[in-house]
Order: sequence, then structure tokens, then C-alpha cells
Amino acid sequence: MTTLIEQKQTTEAQEQHDESASDLFLRQLSACGVDYFFANGGTDFPPIAEAFARAAERGTDVPRPMVIPHENVAVSMAHGVYMTTGRPQAVMVHVNVGTANTVNAVLNASRDETPVLLFAGRSPYSETGRHGTRTRYIHWAQEMFDQGGMLREAVKWDYELHLPEQAADLVARAYQVAMTSPRGPVYATLPRDVLADPIRVSRPDSGRRPAPAVPHPQPDDIRRLADWIAAAERPLIITQGAGRTKAGFDALARVAERFAIPVVSFHPRFLNIAADHPMNLGFQPGELLARADLVIALEADVPWIPNLEAPPDGCRVVQIGEDPSFTRYPMRSFPTDLSLIGDTATVLEAVELRLTGHDGLDEGRIAARGAVLRTQSRALAAKRLAPDAMPAGSAIGPEWLSACIAEAVGPGALIVNEYPLRLEHCPQTASGSYFGLSAAGGLGWGLGAALGAKLANPDRLVVATLGDGAYMFANPTASHWVAEAHGLPVLTIIFNNQLYGAVRNATMAMYKTGVAARDGGRMLADLSPAPAYEKLVEASGGAGFRVERPEDLRETLRRAVAVVTGERRQALVNVLCDY
Repeated sequence: MTTLIEQKQTTEAQEQHDESASDLFLRQLSACGVDYFFANGGTDFPPIAEAFARAAERGTDVPRPMVIPHENVAVSMAHGVYMTTGRPQAVMVHVNVGTANTVNAVLNASRDETPVLLFAGRSPYSETGRHGTRTRYIHWAQEMFDQGGMLREAVKWDYELHLPEQAADLVARAYQVAMTSPRGPVYATLPRDVLADPIRVSRPDSGRRPAPAVPHPQPDDIRRLADWIAAAERPLIITQGAGRTKAGFDALARVAERFAIPVVSFHPRFLNIAADHPMNLGFQPGELLARADLVIALEADVPWIPNLEAPPDGCRVVQIGEDPSFTRYPMRSFPTDLSLIGDTATVLEAVELRLTGHDGLDEGRIAARGAVLRTQSRALAAKRLAPDAMPAGSAIGPEWLSACIAEAVGPGALIVNEYPLRLEHCPQTASGSYFGLSAAGGLGWGLGAALGAKLANPDRLVVATLGDGAYMFANPTASHWVAEAHGLPVLTIIFNNQLYGAVRNATMAMYKTGVAARDGGRMLADLSPAPAYEKLVEASGGAGFRVERPEDLRETLRRAVAVVTGERRQALVNVLCDY
């Protein structure tokens, strides 16, 4: 006669081989087009580990599992993959403590309208009697009343898996919400005992649920904007994110040149317009804003700083974007005469079509304005530093370092910049060649995003340009391990001025004649003595370089590029700067 213990063991063994919620979960991620599963695990992960192992044995399509030993790096990698491919990726972390470590990176993704499918384990519901029940001391202390509350303001949707057969629907819903305009991260918690449960109800996979298309602007609004452009004498486009897609990049280039509209990339997060485009008027609104009679804020959450500058009275202001009002910003008071919802390419193509043959368009005035703007654009380009213009004295400044980087990496590189690179001295011309930090400003994004970009673009030279503070926030030991373990050789260049520049600059701006200014605003910003950052990469098989003298910079950068492209090893250049 079979004992109760033997029956229990038989049941558990059967459950371990039946299809579980974890199997359904991973299969649905693949059905949604997810390529990578960035994992930082804990005691909640055994059902996921078992499901991946079963998938490998059976040849089932599931995302590629990748161990990433810090949550901030994992989310930033998912961000980096999406920004270069448009394909959202999955991240799973360990219960509440892992979730806490993602918040910084999730805020970046949220403000950058980047979909990330973020999942976290949860302490098992059951305390005894179920497969996957609580078996570790920490399972009690790590349970929270509201685990999702830690990041609810930063995500579009959050949920918890309640039933095993619900796993596919949960993933499909997460994908659909994340990809609905404006896009953004989502979050779901996965209790271990539910993940381990077998599927007892016949339930097909949910398949892919496509998100609705981005809303189109109203025809009357397109007509009104076209009329205003035709009538304007001094129009201006200010953008941060028009170049998110190649279609947006191309449409902006075409419309700006055809109708002689200057473009200012104020705090750009993407390359919005080529450095050699005749309507590229740099990175500061300045005099163009002060004289404008029409300002088009194109995917620009902050088109100018009102306390410092503003358009003149009577100037019309148009806000264009997938969320032109930036409704998730608690306070944003920029003037608006017209708001158009839609993606950059769709809106600009519609405006261009409406302007074609427009009765009010004065071709002579456009040609004259274009000639003046071309002269101004060439004058700005002439101020770019040349790599062979070595600075006098012994200090390396960020402008010249940026110019030397442009020379060393060439036009085909993909640059991920967390603050210090000066684009005006590192001219880029191709769509998808430059990516900047999210408006949220969460430090530690750049190196992880560069690793994600390299994962998605294995044949491109990927360069991370970081301040020393940003590098420390990037969890460099974890990041360099990831590069070595997963074969992702990136070039990291540190602009090392031994301080938090944002803190110093803000202090000097507010208290330029105050006591804190007497030592150059280093109070609470000083990061000296600087560690030998070049040694950290060597611990993970990379090549580390240190540059202190200007005469060594160009050759060192060339050597570092050769390590990454020729030897397929990661490299880091620690450049001591003075700025």
C-alpha cells in the first residue's frame, strides 16, 4: 500500500515534469519577440531556471537567458537593446531588494519612453504544503504589502501573477501596454509557488497582441501648422528626441532644408540632425529663440530654460510629440498655441505634404533665409576643434578630448554618452550613431546601455563616454564582468575630472560669489583621489589605459580602438581632464 509520503513524492516529481507557469511564461516572451532575458536571480528563480533547462532540452523557442550581476546594469542593457533595435526586452530581478536596485534605471526608461518588461520574484504565498513553498529564512522578511509600490510612478502598468495558466496572458498584456504610445516600462511580480504550479487547465498561448498605432494628428492641426510655417519669417525647431527613429531623422532633415527652418538640438538624447546639415544650428536656443516668431518644440520636454531665456512676445509655440503635453511631468508650464500628437516622421511628412504648393509659401523668402542660415551653420562648424590642435599647457579639456574621440573611433561607431562628450566637437552624421542619457538623469546608465547596444549590434564599434561619477554609478565590476562573460567588447572612455560636475556647476551658478565658490565649487562634489579606473577593466580580461598628458591622448585612443576591434577585447581609457 502506498504511503502518504510516497504519494506526495510522486506528485511532486510529476509536477516537476509537467508544463508549469514558468514554461508558459518563457514561451510567451518569445512569442512577443523578446530576444533576451536579463536575469539577476535569487531564491525565487528555481522554476525559471528549470523552465530554461527544459526549453533547451526540448528545443523550445525562448529568449536567451543572460546572467547580469547587478539590476541597474540589467535594465540599462535592456534599454540599450531597445534604443538601437526598437525591440523591447525582458528583465527579471529578485523580489523586493532586486526591485529596489532597478528604480534608478526604470526612471531613465520611463522618461525616455523606453519599454522594458520588468519582472520580479515574490515570496511564495504558501508557508507549507506546496511545491515552491517557503523553504528559506528570508522568504518571510522579503515579503511586502505592496512590492510594486516602490516603482509604480515610474511604470505604465503593474500586476501580480495569481494563477499558473494566467502566465501567458500576463506577458501578452505587459507587452501590449509597454508598446502602446507613449511607450514605457511595465512591472509584474511572480510568486515562486505560482511559477512552479503545473498548468491544470487547457489553455493555449496568447500569441502576440500588437499595440495600437501611434495616434495621428488632426488634419485641421496639420493645416494650421503649415499655414504658420508658410507665414513665419523666423521659424525655429527645438528638439531632443526627433532622431529616435531613422524615419524621424530623415523627415526632419528634409523638412528643415526644404523650408529653411533652423534646428537646435537642446540636450539631445539622440542624433537628431547631421553635423554637416545646413540647417543644423547647434545646441543652444540663444539668439534664434530670442528672435523667433514661430517655435516648434519637436519631441522636446524642455525646449528652453524659462529662467534663462524665452521666445519673444507674440511668438507662436507649437508642441509636437507622442505625448506633447508630457502628462507624466507634475509641473510643465511652457506656452502652447497648438499641440499635435504623433511621432516625428508622421507629423513632419504630413506638414511637408500640406506645404507643397501652399499658396502662402514665398520661395524667395525661404531661399534668402536659407542662405543666411547656411552661413551661420558653417560658422558654427568652423569653431570645432581639430584633433591636431593640441591644447597649450598640460590640461586636457572635454572639447579637445571629444575631437580626438571622433578621430579615433571614426564615423561608423555607435556612441553612448552619459554627460561629458561635446557633440559640437565630435560631429556625427548618421542616424543611430549617438545616444544620450535619459531626461531623468539617473547615473550609471551609460555603460550598461552600451553593453546592450553591443549585444544588439555585434559588428559595430560601441563607445561609452562617461564622467568619472557616472562610471562609479555604473557598477563597473559587474559591467566589465558582463562584457567578458557575454563577449561584448566595448570601448569605455572616462572624462576624469575627479568631481561631480553637475553638483559643482549648479553650486557655482547659484553662488558664484558665495563662500562655496572660493574653492571652485568642490564642496560635496569632490571625487579625489581618483581610483585607477583603468585597473578595473583588467580584472575582467580587458585592456586599461591611463592618459595624463595631451601628447599621449591620440595614440592611446588609437591603441584602445585596436584592442576592441582587432583583439575583440573590452578596453577602457582613463583620461585625466581639467574642466
